[in-house]
Amino acid sequence: MKPSVQTRTSRSILTKGSGFLHGYSHTLNPYAGCAFGCSYCYVRRMPIALFRDEDWGEWVDIKENAVDLVKKEIPKARKKGDVSIFMSSSTDPYQPVEYKTGLTRGLLEAMVEEPPDFLFLQTRSPLVSRDIDLLKKLGSRVMVSMTVETDLDSVRKMFAPSAPPIAARLKALLELRKEGIPAQAAIAPLLPCSDEFPYKLSKVTNRITLDDFFMGDGSDGKRTEQLGIRKLFEENGLTAWYDRSTYLKIKRRLEETFADDAIYISQKGFFPPEQL
Repeated sequence: MKPSVQTRTSRSILTKGSGFLHGYSHTLNPYAGCAFGCSYCYVRRMPIALFRDEDWGEWVDIKENAVDLVKKEIPKARKKGDVSIFMSSSTDPYQPVEYKTGLTRGLLEAMVEEPPDFLFLQTRSPLVSRDIDLLKKLGSRVMVSMTVETDLDSVRKMFAPSAPPIAARLKALLELRKEGIPAQAAIAPLLPCSDEFPYKLSKVTNRITLDDFFMGDGSDGKRTEQLGIRKLFEENGLTAWYDRSTYLKIKRRLEETFADDAIYISQKGFFPPEQL
């Protein structure tokens, strides 16, 4: 079922960074809601989702004036200090509707003209490769973080059936790498994967961030429990993977392929460079 899509006018587009993202001066969400509707998404337990009549994954709001706002708000924010932006914290900036709206591309065009000091672009969509031309212009001011929580598409279908296929995400990462655009694979949250996962990642990126439900949902795993994710693991015979120590096993596998300084754990992997 396609999500309902509406347009709305926003009063502002940059929000002060806080909590898990306190290392950023601002967060930026071009859309509200998310068509990918991943079962484990922590946003499901936030007010933006809880107080909506439609279920998470069934609606997307387009912030139609986002580009005009960012052109005004970045210069204003710069008067108070460095501007570092996390895009996006409660949606994916490359929603399926982005193919038609080009809203995120418009924001990148505006940032090329009025660049922030740093832009962290978080997505799970291969559509990000469409904007390679603009990302190259931002140079070292940008990092793309591609969510690749598993290498097994069968597992992806269990937990996030509406999200883009894993192979397409790996391909996008490779394209970014070939163009010299800073990019990482975010295994976030960690889902059951094969022994070949580190090797597959090494072919497309030289930076990894590893996170799990317990470190990364902003509530020490409480939100994840409320979402019933444990049951999904149990129903699919994957109970052993739902454990606080599982990420350490995967970390050891990654260390066999990646250098120590190429592997980041949880929050550190999402910080701007100057915060590391």
